[in-house]
Amino acid sequence: FDIPGKGAPVERLKKWRQAALVLNASRRFRYTLDLKKEAQKEEVIRKIRAQAHVIRAAFRFKEAARVGTTTNDAPEAHADGALGFGIKEDQLTALTRDHNYSALQQYEGISGLANMLKTDIDKGISGEESDIDARKNAFGANTYPRKKGRSFLAFVWDACKDLTLIILMVAAAVSLALGIYTEGIKEGWYDGASIGFAVLLVIFVTATSDYKQSLQFQNLNEEKQNIQLEVVRGGRRIKVSIFDLVVGDVVPLKIGDQVPADGVLISGHSFSIDESSMTGESKIVNKDQKSPFMMSGCKVADGYGTMLVTAVGINTEWGLLMASISEDSGEETPLQVRLNGVATFIGIIGLSVAVAVLVVLLARYFTGHTYNPDGSPQYVKGKMGVGETIRGVVKIFTVAVTIVVVAVPEGLPLAVTLTLAFSMRKMMRDKALVRRLSACETMGSATTICSDKTGTLTLNQMTVVEAYFGGEKMDPPDNTQKLSAAVSTMIIEGIAQNTSGSIFEPEGGQAPEVTGSPTEKAILSWGLQLGMKFSETRSKSSILQVFPFNSEKKRGGVAVQVGDSEVHVYWKGAAELILESCTSWIDKDGSKQSMTPEKVGEFKKFIEDMAVASLRCVAFAYRPCEMSDVPKEDQRADWVLPEDNLIMLGIVGIKDPCRPGVQDSIRLCAAAGIKVRMVTGDNLQTARAIALECGILTDPNVSEPTIIEGKTFRELSDLEREEVADKISVMGRSSPNDKLLLVKALRNRGHVVAVTGDGTNDAPALHEADIGLSMGIQGTEVAKESSDIIILDDNFATLVRVVRWGRSVYANIQKFIQFQLTVNVAALIINVVSAVSSGDVPLNAVQLLWVNLIMDTLGALALATEPPNNHLMQRPPVGRREPLITNIMWRNLLIMVCCICTLLYSSYLWPFCCLTNCFFRLSIKLQSSLLSPSRA
Repeated sequence: FDIPGKGAPVERLKKWRQAALVLNASRRFRYTLDLKKEAQKEEVIRKIRAQAHVIRAAFRFKEAARVGTTTNDAPEAHADGALGFGIKEDQLTALTRDHNYSALQQYEGISGLANMLKTDIDKGISGEESDIDARKNAFGANTYPRKKGRSFLAFVWDACKDLTLIILMVAAAVSLALGIYTEGIKEGWYDGASIGFAVLLVIFVTATSDYKQSLQFQNLNEEKQNIQLEVVRGGRRIKVSIFDLVVGDVVPLKIGDQVPADGVLISGHSFSIDESSMTGESKIVNKDQKSPFMMSGCKVADGYGTMLVTAVGINTEWGLLMASISEDSGEETPLQVRLNGVATFIGIIGLSVAVAVLVVLLARYFTGHTYNPDGSPQYVKGKMGVGETIRGVVKIFTVAVTIVVVAVPEGLPLAVTLTLAFSMRKMMRDKALVRRLSACETMGSATTICSDKTGTLTLNQMTVVEAYFGGEKMDPPDNTQKLSAAVSTMIIEGIAQNTSGSIFEPEGGQAPEVTGSPTEKAILSWGLQLGMKFSETRSKSSILQVFPFNSEKKRGGVAVQVGDSEVHVYWKGAAELILESCTSWIDKDGSKQSMTPEKVGEFKKFIEDMAVASLRCVAFAYRPCEMSDVPKEDQRADWVLPEDNLIMLGIVGIKDPCRPGVQDSIRLCAAAGIKVRMVTGDNLQTARAIALECGILTDPNVSEPTIIEGKTFRELSDLEREEVADKISVMGRSSPNDKLLLVKALRNRGHVVAVTGDGTNDAPALHEADIGLSMGIQGTEVAKESSDIIILDDNFATLVRVVRWGRSVYANIQKFIQFQLTVNVAALIINVVSAVSSGDVPLNAVQLLWVNLIMDTLGALALATEPPNNHLMQRPPVGRREPLITNIMWRNLLIMVCCICTLLYSSYLWPFCCLTNCFFRLSIKLQSSLLSPSRA
């Protein structure tokens, strides 16, 4: 019963389920994936996609028939029914759903549509509560009707479907009827009513437990869907919940983001969308002014831009999709699969034992070897009535069925569910949101963690602390007095235009608000210190083409037009890589100087000095162009910005201090047998300095392969990579593909790998790893979708707490297995031995049902919800192939079974008790004689 840790194919799940499906399936599989519902969900999605394609095709056919005819009549757009807005809800919905470009043009384009929605395309909506409420009333909220969760009675009904419990209820009813018939209502109702009450109690306790877990999973699903995103309101970027988005909102989007609602593109650069989640076709669609429509639920594949929200909630295709399918939290985890196999194996043994007991008891009963308390036989041939005979047979049959109930350990899969639900809820409080159940248990087996540097090991609070411009160091870094006005202007223009961040400058002299990634915020804040007026600087030039920051090339660029014919191409990125592309540099007077080998050495020395001080080095360069070299506007989308013959402007050093407590967390991982490896895009010197500061490295003089560059690792063969991977502690200047290669090499070496990531390009590594952990603050939606756990505070200490919870899950399950198997084996041995030897069983049906109640529900609740302790982090990780029931567990199990059987038989068989007492006294005398002083 072995399946992959995640992403198991449905066909493989069907195969093991067919192999495991023997007894009590309704209870055994109540919290695993419903394969039939999954198939129905896929069918609904297919139908909705097909319907959307048909509607668009019909609309385009209709539009094609109107080619050659022109009209100036725009679609009706009255304020009536739109609560003061210039367009109605159904018109907006049809506009976006049909991708009706001609209707958009008749509304006077995006600016006209924004005016109808009372939206400023630069400043967004006002953000006042009254305005937001009016928009929700007119166009709806960004929510969709959820299917109601199952009621408590539904769980009661599911619990009643257990075949063995149904048989027991029938047996209880027969026993009750025969008892009342033969002994009267005063004496005859005891047995049947007791069994019925015990069965009902088991049903209601099971249903209550399942109902509570269902509510917990439902709450966690809602938390996963509550995405935080940036919107522009009142001229500033603020973060809001996706559920608070309204029609008319202006939403900035960048690579890796999820489109939160249906809308149209206001402006964008190299902007493309992955629409596979909605269309089913895995192709990237470029978006521009001619194709501006965007569908909710799609992912931004490249570039950045802003969109105007035109439809939310149920008015979007994504809303229709979500309203039509139910969110199921069911998932097969490897531990559940293994436990289902164990439960099935034990169930077969229990069924065999029950059949054997049934045959033995029936044989003894009908041969007259079963006796009443007064010593008379229970069955005498020819003298017993039919009712008494049936009652005796029913009692024997009830005992056999009850043995099956006790022997089949449905509580094993239930314990996994309880443990995972409890752990997921507690991990939420520890700032870890679990997206896949299997990650909880797999994290306890992690042997290595490949961690990002920025934001995970560091605080992600970046500031520019050093600057090197005009051929010399600026002290302080914002001192531009030695630079000419032309150089300062060029630096400020490059900062303002070559950025995905923004600055809101409030009126009244308040401090500007800087938004964007931590690196962008640091550079923009430094630009403000240089005297940059963000909006004014951007208005002086127009952007022609953008190359968004690329984690493979580690640079980003922009081409801007200054005046009528002058074009500047600005680049910003990793210092040593930008330096390689530069053939000249600008001195403090603004003169262009040739990049001599001596000057290259000087720049490299400055980069190394900053890197040793654990600073991130970012270089600025530019290249002038003629307008004649720039393609025409309709051909500009494919224009590749020139990257060679650049002119170096300067370099800044950005400080990002280590998180407090990260050293203790890494020390704790080392004690737990987990090796932490840092994988970063920074150069080797910066990576070395941070690794020493965090405690990943202890020796500053280490060399390859302990600290290695991504390019070097990439060029090794597969076999060499596997050999080197074990020794790597730090990988610098790594690309996302290098991280993926490292993960594959470590997994091939037998490691259970956990990986952290925040970017879109980290998605393959997150998916490939045994446990993918994305960052909740800086992580893109693409990274979060590919991850198993979201670290909500981007803190490495939280990751260590996740490891502790993972180990707790595994330890709690092992405790419960040991507890339940001990009771199972003891109950089976006692009943079998007693049935064969005396023709009676010491544990009747009611007693066995109480044992079952304690084992499957109360025992699971007690043992599966034990919180983690520090001792868990002092053990080595559990191996990938280590048996679930260890030799120590078998030893404990056998010892406890012997003790339980001995104690029970001592109370059941008085002579045996006396014999045990004699042996006990004899052993004490023998020990005392052996340890006496004379003997010594």
